[in-house]
Parts: sequence; structure tokens; C-alpha cells
Amino acid sequence: MTGPVKLTADSEAAGERLDSFLARRLPELTRSAAARLIAGEQVTVNGRPAAKSCKLSGTEAVEVLMPEPEAADALPEDIPLDVVYEDEDVIVVNKPVGMVVHPAPGHPDGTLVNALLHHCGESLSGVGGALRPGIVHRIDRDTSGLIIAAKNDAAHQALAAQLQDHSLARTYEAVVIGNLREDSGTVDAPVGRHGTDRKKMAVTDRGRNAVTHWEVLERFQGFTHIRCRLETGRTHQIRVHMAYIGHPICGDTVYGAKKPVPGLTGQCLHAVELRFRHPGSGEMLTLSCPLDGEFDAFLRKLRG
Repeated sequence: MTGPVKLTADSEAAGERLDSFLARRLPELTRSAAARLIAGEQVTVNGRPAAKSCKLSGTEAVEVLMPEPEAADALPEDIPLDVVYEDEDVIVVNKPVGMVVHPAPGHPDGTLVNALLHHCGESLSGVGGALRPGIVHRIDRDTSGLIIAAKNDAAHQALAAQLQDHSLARTYEAVVIGNLREDSGTVDAPVGRHGTDRKKMAVTDRGRNAVTHWEVLERFQGFTHIRCRLETGRTHQIRVHMAYIGHPICGDTVYGAKKPVPGLTGQCLHAVELRFRHPGSGEMLTLSCPLDGEFDAFLRKLRG
């Protein structure tokens, strides 16, 4: 931590939540980051540690122990990559289970971005910023499969536009708990931040539009192997949607699976196919990759 930052609450802060006040007065802090500092007792109001629910009257002396600044840039690391496709504009990688996509608190290195920086050198777009060079979209740490990165800003912007208009198609396979009654269906339910657990997402009226199409590939005793196509790309969307309809993804203990599955490191969810218009040539590309080894082994076990 650095030395304390001293602030005085003015009349404009009367009735304002402390985390909101800090985010307003300190541009380097988001509201969620301010809330974490409050929870960690790094913020005092009139010399006393502040409560989470603190609201200001507009006269308080506030002190904040600011965290040390994070490294401004991700660094290259020699981490093996399973490259499915690569040219001067894009690179598509089959990401393994357990790999975080970009550096973040708690995961400063060992990420896909660190590996891409070593593999591609300076040939990654800067649109995503210093910690997310080239990253157009993300998949969860414990989800495996295809992810695309852009090697220049023009390619990044073109791919981002395809994400926005849903022409960049992403297809997943999953094993869910229980037996789905229909052979196919659509979950159309808004997804947003969970009301009490800020690390989770949930179906909520305050969320953003989210649509997942699914179809059954195989049925087993107590499990169903499905294919999912994303129409939108909200955080944890498939995991939240399948749990919402009563069929959480096998191994996903965050969203409803009761316990981990022996032999599975993460959830049984794999990004199996990407279809997009090449940002340089305009050609439609369809890329696929085999199932993750643990996923495939689990399916073979279900098949007997």
C-alpha cells in the first residue's frame, strides 16, 4: 500500500455511499475497487474504519490507503499454445482448462495474453489496452476451447463489430446434469451481476439481453450432452442459463453442480467452433477443435 490519500466530504456527498464517493473523487478507482478497499479496512472515516454500508453526511474526513499500482504491461512468457489458425491478421487458439485469458488481480502472469505476447511479439492489436492486447472476446478460466485474438487494430475493430451484430458465431459443447425434456430449445433471459455475490452472474431483470440456443447430442442416465450456440456473449452466459433452467453444467460448482466430478478440473464446457468473416479477405472461416481431453474422457465413461 502507498501512503494515505486524504479527502474531505463536501455538501455534494451528503447521502452518498462511501464507495460511490471514492470512485467519484479518485478517478483511478472503480466503485467495485473502492468497495474492496472498504471491506479490507483500508478506508477510514473520521479516523475509524468505515462500514460497508457507510453513507456520508457531507462533513467527514476520509482517508484511503491506496494499493500499489499494478504493472502497466503484460510480459511475454514462453507458454505452449495450441494454435488452430494463424495469419497476419488473426490467431485462433484452443485454450486449455485452467488458463486465464488476460492478467487480472490474483492472476498477474501465466495467462493466454502472456503466451500470445511471446508467440506473436508486437503483432497484437492495442485496442484492448496494455493488459489485454489482441483480446476480442473471453472464455472462462475453467472452460476450454477456441478463442480468437487480433494482430492489428483494424482486425480487432472488424471482429468486435461482428461480435456486436452476432455474425461471429460461437458454438460450445457441454454436459449438463439431468435430462432435458425437449431435443432443442432457447433460453432468452437477461444476465447481470448477482444481487449479493459480486463474483457471480445471474438471470435478473436488471441484466442485459442474453440468448442461448441449445440442442441435445446424446442422452445418458442423469446427464445430457448438448451443443450450445450463443446469440449474445454475456459473462458466464451458458453456465448461468443452463443452471436457470435446472440443468447446471457438470462440474460447475459455482452455478449449481453439488460437487466436483472426479477427473474434471473445471466445468464440462468446451468452445468447439468459431465462424467469422476474415477481417482482411472477407472470407467466411469456420474453425473447430476436438474436445478437451478430460471432457472427452468423461463422455467415454458415460457411454460405458
